[in-house]
Amino acid sequence: MFRDTSAKVLVVDDEPGITEIVDAFLTTAGYDVAVENTSEGAIKRAKEWKPDVILLDIMMPVMDGYDVCAALKRDQATADVPVVFLTGKDASDDQGRSFKAGGNLFVKKPFSCERLLDIVKIVLLSVNR
Repeated sequence: MFRDTSAKVLVVDDEPGITEIVDAFLTTAGYDVAVENTSEGAIKRAKEWKPDVILLDIMMPVMDGYDVCAALKRDQATADVPVVFLTGKDASDDQGRSFKAGGNLFVKKPFSCERLLDIVKIVLLSVNR
């Protein structure tokens, strides 16, 4: 039987304050959470840890979230991992680009932790992991 709270969630944002809050909330909800604050670290961790879903910020130094997502989708080891983009940018500008890069959902900051938890549950149920 599928249990969504046994899932692994990789949280990627260059702002440690955001990753700490999301980590604490999702861990309290029963998820196995890993955090990365760099694009390169996110790609490496995703390949090694094999998360069930990735929460990915768009605006990051070196590689933005679109580039990270595209790299993950090109790699057979991570191609099927759902990606939820989290961004403070204007949704009308970035939503289409998010899907073209391989993202599954687009969530505008600020968001409530409860809304994010609902989104994680929906994504996990939709891919039946």
